[in-house]
Amino acid sequence: MQSQQNYKKIIKRKILVLLLFICVCQSVSTHAQKEYVVVLDAGHGGHDPGNLGSGYREKSIALKVVLKVGEKLKRYKDVKVLYTRKKDVFVDLWKRGDIANHAKADLFVSIHCDSHTSNAYGAGTFVLGLRGNKKNLEIAKRENAVILLEDNYRDKYKGFDPNSAESVIGLSLLQEENLDKSLAIASLIQNNFTFKLKRNNRKVKQDNFQVLRETIMPSVLVELGFLTNKKEGRFLNSKNGQLKMANEIANAIYNYIKNLKLNTITESNIIRNVNQTIDFKVQIASGKNRIATKSYNFKGLKDIERVSISRLYKYYYGATANY
Repeated sequence: MQSQQNYKKIIKRKILVLLLFICVCQSVSTHAQKEYVVVLDAGHGGHDPGNLGSGYREKSIALKVVLKVGEKLKRYKDVKVLYTRKKDVFVDLWKRGDIANHAKADLFVSIHCDSHTSNAYGAGTFVLGLRGNKKNLEIAKRENAVILLEDNYRDKYKGFDPNSAESVIGLSLLQEENLDKSLAIASLIQNNFTFKLKRNNRKVKQDNFQVLRETIMPSVLVELGFLTNKKEGRFLNSKNGQLKMANEIANAIYNYIKNLKLNTITESNIIRNVNQTIDFKVQIASGKNRIATKSYNFKGLKDIERVSISRLYKYYYGATANY
């Protein structure tokens, strides 16, 4: 009897190891071949010219820069570029986010030009401020609930259920992780502006932009500079200035994608206590932020286990030795 139980344990271990091996191989293969979807958004358009500082049109400059960013990114086989507009048309703010959400984009970049009554100048990059997080989370929940009806939602959302505590927790952590990723790409863009183009550094900031609140992926809004500053306006209205700004935005985006790939492919699963017992647990969330495993952080769920793996914290709920 004892030998039979030992035999069953050995078989279980072999099956588990085989399944984990297959999952890891599939994960590495998927991410190695993954096409990263970037949605580029040219601010304003149509009957909305944006700011008209120094006689220039924000909508036109933003569109020209966006198209140049897209041209460069399209040279990379693993990047798919989509646009919220490719010509002079008006697009509602909610629609811009909707385009990115339905495309299941990995990154959303909105490009604008700034203005001020003073002679301010310099480039800045924005991510969603904390004031917008709650609303953005609700948008994400509604959008994901719709995506559940699509044929391939399981591959993208791993069985997301908008009515379950586990999914809500996961979405909350995803929101925080999106902010981290937004800050990462924003920093890359801003550093390129500052150190490569020597633009005045107006830094990475957080604010409550509507267009960023509408998206459910890492998102940034770029202010190329101030059209109201005559010198900067001339630079941004010139082909040379637009090409330089576009190149550095594209370079930052691709560096961000390369970094994401490296972090994802090196991620691996860990088999714990395999010599004694095999516990099957449900991973309910993961993210870069370390969260206390208290029930109030997990919608009342108790006995949450936190595991640190390749710069990520993974959170597990429940434990059973049975299939």
